[in-house]
Amino acid sequence: MSAPMRTVEVGGAAPYRIHIGAGLLADGARLSATVRGRHALVVSDSHVAPLYAQAAEDALRAARPDLRIGRHVLRAGEAEKTLANFGAVIDALAALGATRDACVFALGGGVVGDLAGFAAACWMRGIDCVQLPTTLLAMVDSSVGGKTAVDIPQGKNLVGAFHPPRAVVADTTTLRTLPPRELRAGLAEVIKYGAIVDAPFLDWLDARAEALLAGDDAALAEAIARSCLHKAAITERDPHEHGERALLNFGHTFAHAIEAEQGYGSGLNHGEAVAVGMLLAARLSATLGLARWSEAEALQALLLRFGLPAALPAGLAPDALLARMRLDKKAQADGLRFVLWDGPGRARMVAGVDPAAVRAVLTQ
Repeated sequence: MSAPMRTVEVGGAAPYRIHIGAGLLADGARLSATVRGRHALVVSDSHVAPLYAQAAEDALRAARPDLRIGRHVLRAGEAEKTLANFGAVIDALAALGATRDACVFALGGGVVGDLAGFAAACWMRGIDCVQLPTTLLAMVDSSVGGKTAVDIPQGKNLVGAFHPPRAVVADTTTLRTLPPRELRAGLAEVIKYGAIVDAPFLDWLDARAEALLAGDDAALAEAIARSCLHKAAITERDPHEHGERALLNFGHTFAHAIEAEQGYGSGLNHGEAVAVGMLLAARLSATLGLARWSEAEALQALLLRFGLPAALPAGLAPDALLARMRLDKKAQADGLRFVLWDGPGRARMVAGVDPAAVRAVLTQ
């Protein structure tokens, strides 16, 4: 039995609503209510578009027969989150004749959401974007908060903009077609919220691991809503990552270095890299005396319970990873910066971390 729809309100200078529930992509009234003008561009990828694009477009047309709807489909995968594909979405908006009251619907995972959102941020200096996440990772992380970006060879998400969505519509039935590996990857970001601000959430997740991995609607809806509440609260207080919002990057400095060094689209996916990164951050915290080693071991046990990796992939040189970290957006004039923890639920930013301590953790 499907869980009832949940709504999370995001406040701040550009407030919006997150809708979480089953069958929402077929709710034309809800989708069309977000469109101010007469143009809508659905951006999706080669995996998701065949499954859901037509249904979403049909729902929009039924509710708004006057809408002119375009579709742009990119190849699936992190390797497609490029400036070239950003340019292709801009071209699609131009071909549609999109005006300043047009709307981009980002139908897919984090790659589609980031790229389509960035194009919306730039077309005519900013048009509406509605996030339609179809992966757990996107539902609890990339679709919320307004970060948009593309990757370049030097690093992940180095070119982008802050552009809050007009709305987020998370249809949980799309998770039924999600490969198990991708579901687990999303659960890594869910675990992150427990690690940084909500220690009891870690116990809740541990108790419901089997239901979550089996795709139980009620358990997933609760996990998504709880994660979105945490992210919404943090991004509302710090929309442009000048302070507290950086805590959402727990594990990500390591993760982004791993992804860049492996080459996007090969090796670990983003959620898997975050799982490894969180464990490395917990071990670095213990190495620096901020937290206990037993807490890092408990985190490792939880990650393994969800079928996530808990070891650095073979063949990655510590010095190469360190070089990537120095280019990371979180690295500033005071040297290497990491989100570390004082134990579960208590994360903080630490600047000027000794590279030797980082190297020691990478070689353990």
